[in-house]
Parts: sequence; C-alpha cells; structure tokens
Amino acid sequence: MEEIFKGIPEIKYEGPASKNPFAFKYYDADRIVLGKKMSEHLPFAMAWWHNLCANGVDMFGRGTADKRFGAAAEGTMEHAKAKVDAGVEFMRKLGIKYYCFHDADIVPEADDINETNRRLDEITDYILEKTKGTGIKLLWGTANMFSNPRFMNGAGSTNDIDVYCFAAAQVKKAIELTVKLGGKGYVFWGGREGYETLLNTKVKFEQENIANLMRMARDYGRKIGFNGTFLIEPKPKEPMKHQYDYDAATAIGFLKEYGLDKDFKMNIEANHATLAGHTFQHELRISRINGMLGSIDANQGDIMLGWDTDCFPSNVYDTTLAMYEIVKNGGLPVGINFDSKNRRPSNTYEDMFHAFILGMDSFAYGLLKAAAIIEDGRIEKNVEDRYSSFNSELGQKVRNGKATLEELAAKASEMKAPRVPASGKQEYLEGVLNNIILSNN
Repeated sequence: MEEIFKGIPEIKYEGPASKNPFAFKYYDADRIVLGKKMSEHLPFAMAWWHNLCANGVDMFGRGTADKRFGAAAEGTMEHAKAKVDAGVEFMRKLGIKYYCFHDADIVPEADDINETNRRLDEITDYILEKTKGTGIKLLWGTANMFSNPRFMNGAGSTNDIDVYCFAAAQVKKAIELTVKLGGKGYVFWGGREGYETLLNTKVKFEQENIANLMRMARDYGRKIGFNGTFLIEPKPKEPMKHQYDYDAATAIGFLKEYGLDKDFKMNIEANHATLAGHTFQHELRISRINGMLGSIDANQGDIMLGWDTDCFPSNVYDTTLAMYEIVKNGGLPVGINFDSKNRRPSNTYEDMFHAFILGMDSFAYGLLKAAAIIEDGRIEKNVEDRYSSFNSELGQKVRNGKATLEELAAKASEMKAPRVPASGKQEYLEGVLNNIILSNN
C-alpha cells in the first residue's frame, strides 16, 4: 500500500525537553504509573468522523482540508476504502490501538438500506483485512441517527413509526458490526432525541420509546454475543433545544427508571459537560460515584464560544482532574476517544498529527499529575478531615441509617447553638493543585 502521510515518521516519546514537532513530550506508552503502563491507563481511540471525514466545513463556508486520501471523489466506496487505509496508517504512526465510528462515517449511505448494509459488510471486511496483525481494534461503534432528514424529530423519540423502524434497523446493523470488529462498547448519542417545543411533544411517550429502543438493542446485542458495555453520551442541547440525556445525573436517572442501569454506563464528553453548565470533572465524578463511568470523549470547548467546538484537549488542569476521577474509578471499562477536530485553518496532514500529539500529551501529563495528587496526599487528607466529625458515634449512626430525627434534635437542644464548621481551605487546596501541576515530573 502506498504511504499516504508521506514524510511523517512514527511518533516516539522524546521527553519534555524535545522540540521535535513529531514527538511525544509526555506520552511514554511503557512508563509505569501507579502500577500500570501509561498505555493501559490511556486506551486512546481515533474518531473516524472527525479525523477521516471532517474537512473544516462550517455554516459559512466550504471545507478547507482535503480528506480524499488519494481517492478520486468523496462519497464513493473507493473513498471509503481510502479512509480505511489512511486511518490504519495514521493509528500505526501514533501507536493508537483503537478507533470509533458511526455507520455513516465508514460508507456512503445508499437510497436502499439493504444496499447500505451490503456496503457496511464490504467495508468492515476491508477494515479487518487492513488491521490484521496490527493490534488495532474497534473501541466502540454507533449508528448515526441524527444527520439524515428522516431523523429531524429524533430516532427513538420520533413521532413516526416508520422512522422508528429505520432507527431500529440501523442500531441492529451497527451492533452486528461492533461484534464483528470486536468492539468493547456500543454508544447511544441522542443528538435529536429531544424537543423544540412542548406545544407539540409527548415527553413521557418519547422517553418510553427511547427506553424501548435501548432495551431491544440490549437484548439483541446479548443474543448475538455482545458482552461489552452499552453507553449513553449525555448532552443538554444542540442540535435540539432540549435533549433528554441532559447530563450524567439525568441520564443515570433515566437508566434506573427504565431498568437499563445494569447494562449501560456513561460515555462522558468534556465539551458536553460545559454545555450543561458543569465541569468535565463533575460529570466524571457523578458517573463514578454511581458506578456508571464507562468511557470518555476527550476534547474541550472554547470558553469564548457557546457551542460544541470539539477542540483538542490542551488544558492540563482539566486533564489532571479528569484522570484523577478515572484512576479513582479503577480505569475505564471502554476507553478514551478523541472526539476532537482540527480547527478550520489547520488543514494539512501534519496538523492532524500535531493535534493528536497535543491531546495524547495533555492526557499523559494529566495522568502523571493525577498520580502525583494521590501520592502527595494533601488534597485527599483535607477532604477526609473536612468530614471527620461524622467519625463520632453519633455521626456513624447517621451514616449507618440508624439515627432518629428525635435523637438528632435532642443533640441540637443540648448544644443550644451549632459551632461554625471548619474552613474548607479552598484557596489552600487550589494552591496545592498548582504546586503539583506546575512542578517538574
């Protein structure tokens, strides 16, 4: 196969002092951190849709990047195979072992779903052929149920039974492909599972139908041998005004309401967290403490813009706090997908590599600093000290659910007035975080 990314070498670790633009400064795959290789903590994946498909188009202009990868034209099976060739070469040069895709990313959709499915079979055969012996595998698969006009009112939440059938058919095929390619997860991102106005919407009706679609997907997946994790990716809005999977807490409540919480976990995206008015760490923490943290989409928003910009992650404070939650979770059952895209003016092949080096280094640095927080112990000790009054006999009765309201009221009467709680030491702890993040590795 002819080399596509000519002149770009395999990306190696050279350390923080390196000025080589095609070298990792912090991502050292074999470095042992907290008892595991860095590559085990950081199972990175390439997003097919952004890296191989997105060409910089926006609502005001045509694309700026050529993503044909040698094919004569986009939207053909020749182009679909060229993207496979490019993706495998790209991942091999970066040492990335996983990829993710929507069905619509890997083949052009035909007018007949049967022909689309035939194309999907052909291209996944080609993917298996090209990845054989490389160690490259599918992280998770999903169905694009938001781009086609038939999904203008949602897929699971649609008002039309015919559209619902097409959604079910796409999910069925996408799960089959996930099993075929050995995927660890299957994601539901409800981009249009929501509403524009309550004046024409049956909210309960739509939520029940979404749950039924997920239940059918779970049952079919288990039937055909999918033993991985089903995932929901929360997002509050955009493209719909209100989406039902608003944030982690909302999505977890939904799963528990409909009895899906034993099979589903959260796929948390950083930029979606900020759209919901949360930090990335918040969404990870809420998922973790509920035993529902499964995978993440690694990106970040632009604080000057109010939409889903999908920038490559560069903020090491965010990646440190994210990796702290992931380490505390015991790792991720699925992995870390770079749902990130180059900026519109960054339109060369070299820019694609620079972006992934940035993202991988940012998360590697975050891992090192998360480990340092744990090993340093000051932040965690302050958290434990802050709640230490509950170590008392009465506090333990409260924690164990054995205290009564009368007992607590009697204690308050005896004290006459409560003491002022101890300082939260927020500024001190932020200083500790600065000290750890800014110190040499």
